[in-house]
Amino acid sequence: MSDTSNDPLCLVFIPALVTVLYAAEKHKGASLTENEVNDIRDKSTCMAVPFSVALEQEKKRGYADIIAENCWEEWQSARMKLSESS
Repeated sequence: MSDTSNDPLCLVFIPALVTVLYAAEKHKGASLTENEVNDIRDKSTCMAVPFSVALEQEKKRGYADIIAENCWEEWQSARMKLSESS
């Protein structure tokens, strides 16, 4: 196991917040509002893990998740990318 004592903690959503928001928007059948995105974020499960662990999980998952502090802006960017790939 690696030494994570100097590794800052970061929040990791379980499941990834981007997938939760995507599913919520598909279920709604319309774009989520900023309030809805923030409400989903605030009610989602997350853990504080060392940054290196979060980065390793992201690499295994194959895509980046949304950072909680910039949730609305990052969701706007992610949803555009998701709509282009569907």
